[in-house]
Amino acid sequence: MSRVINPNRPGKERDRLKRAVALALREMMNEPQPNERTRDLAAFIALSLEAITETVETTVTAWEKRDYWVKADRFRMEWQWAERLGKAMRQAVLAEDWGQIVQVAVQVGQALGDVQVSPRHRMGTPWVDAWNHLRSSEG
Repeated sequence: MSRVINPNRPGKERDRLKRAVALALREMMNEPQPNERTRDLAAFIALSLEAITETVETTVTAWEKRDYWVKADRFRMEWQWAERLGKAMRQAVLAEDWGQIVQVAVQVGQALGDVQVSPRHRMGTPWVDAWNHLRSSEG
């Protein structure tokens, strides 16, 4: 029997999520004031950062099975910001604290400063209805 290769590797998913978060940040900064769309964008950022954290754990688990403890710990520390900012964004969005949302968004933007998203991207609008998804995942 041959090996099964999964094309949806954690690193590829992490890169896709990073680009989507960068796009959502760009869209959120273009909004003049908070509204339903900005709430969806902020909720999408929180959910995406949590998903990035899950991909980090998937990667690290595979390394730990092979006894690459130092490599796993370094990788966790490198991506620790995603978990911390994801939790902070979730709390701020659920509380609808726009001052805190902006502060967290700026920190996320700094962490993703090297991510480039083409103006002619094909990602669409993945943040649609993210607010309802965030609220339902809370309960």
